[in-house]
Amino acid sequence: MPELPEVEALAGFLRERVVGHAVARVDVLAISALKTYDPPVTALGGLTVTGAARHGKFLDLDVDGLHLVIHLARAGWLRWRDEIPARPVRPGGKNPLALRVHLDDGSGFDLTEAGTKKGLAVYVVRDPSDVPGVATLGPDPLDDAFTPEVLGEIVGGKRTQIKGLLRDQKVIAGIGNAYSDEVLHAAKMSPFKIAASLTAEDVAVLHEAIVTTLRDAVERSRGLEAQDLKGEKKTGLRVHGKAGQKCPVCGDTIREVSFADSALQYCPTCQTGGKPLADRRMSRLLK
Repeated sequence: MPELPEVEALAGFLRERVVGHAVARVDVLAISALKTYDPPVTALGGLTVTGAARHGKFLDLDVDGLHLVIHLARAGWLRWRDEIPARPVRPGGKNPLALRVHLDDGSGFDLTEAGTKKGLAVYVVRDPSDVPGVATLGPDPLDDAFTPEVLGEIVGGKRTQIKGLLRDQKVIAGIGNAYSDEVLHAAKMSPFKIAASLTAEDVAVLHEAIVTTLRDAVERSRGLEAQDLKGEKKTGLRVHGKAGQKCPVCGDTIREVSFADSALQYCPTCQTGGKPLADRRMSRLLK
């Protein structure tokens, strides 16, 4: 799933490619992806793209005051095309193409989504806050206003595991499954640690890990083509998706805890005092 660093890089990529160009037309191939109807998507035709921004994991194109807001969900992606085929694409079947944006110079981009579980969402709104997911976002961890004191207020009194809290978009915007694993590894903190149990020192360490991890990932992604961002993310991760490999910090074996539709990875030596975390789902499968 694209998270804050990849969406930030996509916003920068689109600023260079689409700002100043007019939208020739928008083809909607997957009706289920379009979540709004007023204004209609056809209202974008003939208008000029004036900006590209990010709100958490949401990508926002300002098109002469209207906003094309995109959430790529788990399996969505943006694919740039220097030349968009003139022939319309037929929807349906196994075609992953959900939406195609044509620009006035013949270039444009596709929004695609792999797999059968569809979560890609596209909105045409007058204000980004008209999108429910944007309106309820928590503070952005790359904003200067996100201080250790703010994080302390967030975790204070929360009887929630810190892993889940970091992933909650209403609490902190932009962090998903992958970067929450990376942040907790950098902070040397168990993903099962209860948020309310964090000391002031813990909060300071976690804050530093959040900001540094995300800024480093954004910097690595800066200037890359859209097609290269997934590979950069995978290469840059130290523990997420690396179960069975050696921890780059201590050399211990990275372990995994599985859930119904996701999994987390961690290093026992760095994060849990050498003790493996209980993987109840795996235990049930083995039984």
